[in-house]
Amino acid sequence: MSNREDRYHTTSWDGQQVQRQQASFGGSSPRNQQSSRPASGSQQASGKKKAKKRKAMNPILGILLWVVIVVSSSAIFAGVGWMLANDLCAFNKTPIETSVEIPEEWFTETEVTQDDGTTKTVSTVDMSKVAAELKEEGLIEYPWFFRLFSVFYKSSTKIKPGTYTLNTDMDYMALVREMHTTGSAETVDVTIPEGYSVQQIIDLLAEKGVGTVEDLTETAQEYVFDDYPFIDNENLGSISRLEGYLYPDTYNFYVGGDVSLAFKSMLSNFNTKVYANEDLSALFENSDYTFQEIITIASLIEKETDGTDREKISSVIYNRLENAGETAYYLQIDASLVYAAGRAITQEDYETLDSPYNLYQHTGLPPTPIANPGLASIKAALQPADTDYYYYVLGADGTHVFSSTLSEHEKAKAAAAAAGTTN
Repeated sequence: MSNREDRYHTTSWDGQQVQRQQASFGGSSPRNQQSSRPASGSQQASGKKKAKKRKAMNPILGILLWVVIVVSSSAIFAGVGWMLANDLCAFNKTPIETSVEIPEEWFTETEVTQDDGTTKTVSTVDMSKVAAELKEEGLIEYPWFFRLFSVFYKSSTKIKPGTYTLNTDMDYMALVREMHTTGSAETVDVTIPEGYSVQQIIDLLAEKGVGTVEDLTETAQEYVFDDYPFIDNENLGSISRLEGYLYPDTYNFYVGGDVSLAFKSMLSNFNTKVYANEDLSALFENSDYTFQEIITIASLIEKETDGTDREKISSVIYNRLENAGETAYYLQIDASLVYAAGRAITQEDYETLDSPYNLYQHTGLPPTPIANPGLASIKAALQPADTDYYYYVLGADGTHVFSSTLSEHEKAKAAAAAAGTTN
C-alpha cells in the first residue's frame, strides 16, 4: 500500500486503538498492521462519509430566518407589553364600579428598627390576596403584574383595612391610593325612580347621606365624565348635561364617599343597558333622530305616561314633530314647562315663561331631556305606535283619551273637566 493510503487510513485511528492493535500483533508497527488488514468496502465507504464536509446553509435563507425570528419575537413582546400597559394604566376597560373589602385578617404586623434606634410597628397586607380580589371584581386582569407593581410602589404598607368603592377608571396607582384614603364600611341603598330629574336625584342622594347638595351639584356641573361619549363634557356649568343619562335603578352607595363615583355608577348602568345595548343599537342607527333626541323624546314620554300608553304618547310626539297638522309643530307638553319653571306652573306661565323648554312658545324638542327615563320609555321612543293622534287628555278613569282632531280633543277635555280630572 502506498504512503498516501497509509496516511489516509491511520488518521482515523485513536491512540487506544493503536495500542490494542499493537498488543494483538505482538508489537508490530501501525504501518504493518494496516498493511496486513486491508479495509473492507463498507469501512472505506464509512471513512468517506466521515470525511465528507457538511454543506453550508444558503446565506440568504439564513438572513430571512433571522429576520422572521426577530420580527415574530418583537410582535409577541409588543403585544404582551400593550396588554400589560392597558391593565396598568386602566385603558380600554369596561366601566365597572364595585366595592372591595380588605379585611384586617390579611395584615401582619412587624417591628422595624429605625435609624435612630427606635422601633415602630409596620402593618403589611398580603398583596396576593388583594390582587386576587381585584381580579375577581373585574378591576385588573393580571394579578401577578399588579403584585410586581406593588413591590416597586411599596403598596403592601400603604393599603389599609376597610371597604372601598373602586372602578375601572382607576389605574394601579389610583387603586392603591384609594385603598389607603377612603375606606368606609357604611353604605346606603338608594332607589332612583323613573322620571326623576337630575335635581331630584341630587336632593335624594343628599337626603340619604351620599354627599352634600353642594358637592353633588358641583360634580354634576363640572366633572368631566370622559368615559361616557353621550355626556357633553364641552359645555360644563349646568346639571342639565346629565339629564336623561342617570339610569333609574336601585344602587348601593357609600355614605360620605367620592360623589363622582355615585354619578359614574348611574352613567355606567345607562351605558350598559341603553347606549351599548346590542338589542337597541340597530333601532338607534335606523332612526332619523340623534341619540340625544331619542332620549329627550323618551323623557317626555316618561313624564306624560300613565304607565300603559307609552307607545301612543310617543306617536303623538312624532306626529307633532313631523307634521304641521293641527299643532304647527308645537309639542305643547306641560312637563317641559314645569321643568323650566322648577315649580308648579300657573296659567300665566304658558304665555310669559321665557325658556326653550316652554314648548308652547317654541317648536320642536327641548334642548335636553327633562328627566331620566326608564328602558320602557326609551323603547317606546324608538318604536312609536302607528296612529294619527295629535292630542291626549287624562280621562275620568285615570287613563289618557287620545284624539286626532282639535274638535275631538275639546270634547274629551270637557268630559274630563266634568268628571273633575285635569289635562
